[in-house]
Amino acid sequence: MTDPFETIAAAELPDRFDDATVLLDVREQDEWDQGHAVGAVHMPLGEVSERLDEVDPDAEVYVVCRQGGRAVRVCQFLSQYGRDVIFVRDGMVGWQQSGRPTVAADGNEGSVY
Repeated sequence: MTDPFETIAAAELPDRFDDATVLLDVREQDEWDQGHAVGAVHMPLGEVSERLDEVDPDAEVYVVCRQGGRAVRVCQFLSQYGRDVIFVRDGMVGWQQSGRPTVAADGNEGSVY
């Protein structure tokens, strides 16, 4: 059985995110605070079901966590509710390894390690 969603490597993600192209970061608050992609939307895994209405069914939604485990679960959940999602298989670790910038909660350069 295959998952009903696409997968992508972090290095292949768009350079910018907005209302139509969303990077949904499902990591916990402390992980987000250490470093996240500029323009990403933070929605911890434990809040996804109660915040489902915040995921625009018309947007292109990329789902990311640290290394992929939580993101695949969120993709499975959102797909059940008719959202078209794209799984970022190597997560924020892949994002940082590919040289893409992160920002910390304090506005300085962040890190996912």
